[in-house]
Amino acid sequence: MAVYLHTPIGIFVVLFVLALVGALLSGYGMAAGRAGSWLHIVCFVLVISATIYVILDLEFPRLGMVRIEAFDQALADLRDRMR
Repeated sequence: MAVYLHTPIGIFVVLFVLALVGALLSGYGMAAGRAGSWLHIVCFVLVISATIYVILDLEFPRLGMVRIEAFDQALADLRDRMR
């Protein structure tokens, strides 16, 4: 059932809006300085991108890097033992 039930779209919209607001606020804060720190910019982009990717990957486990074949095999073994 967990494969067929997914997080509501509103949760993903809020996630992306928060990422955009965070980018807006950090960009606005760095705009006051003469030059932005490329290290901070790259780190911010990587952290936000990785967070969104992991959340989406956990939501759709058969499509991304997180695989559930081992869990499927454990359930199949359990079913066979119950017979």
